[in-house]
Amino acid sequence: MSDEIDMHLGRRLRRRRRLLGLTQQELAVACGVRFQQIQKYECGANRMSAARLWRLAGALEAPVSYFYDGLSEAQLQAREGLDVFAQKETEDLVRAYYALGEQPRRRLLDLAKAMNGHAEA
Repeated sequence: MSDEIDMHLGRRLRRRRRLLGLTQQELAVACGVRFQQIQKYECGANRMSAARLWRLAGALEAPVSYFYDGLSEAQLQAREGLDVFAQKETEDLVRAYYALGEQPRRRLLDLAKAMNGHAEA
């Protein structure tokens, strides 16, 4: 499950790699991973461990702090799981909800409210 922080780190990784003229394969070899892993990091699909971020920073001749440049306090709080809208489960639920017709949507909303202890609107 990716989140805003992982995507930011991935964008910074891609930007630095391209600035140095490295391919994903070349960076992968320098860090001891497969190029597919670099792809996943760059799109935010996989999280980078502290050790992996350290190795990537070394291979890209950048301080680890480079990857965090531009993050706001709100984004850092979202990293702690406070932003439910950044979760894939929320996105899946919203898509499924809007795939329903109007009447089933209303009934589902009423059910969710009732399960949560709220009175019907």
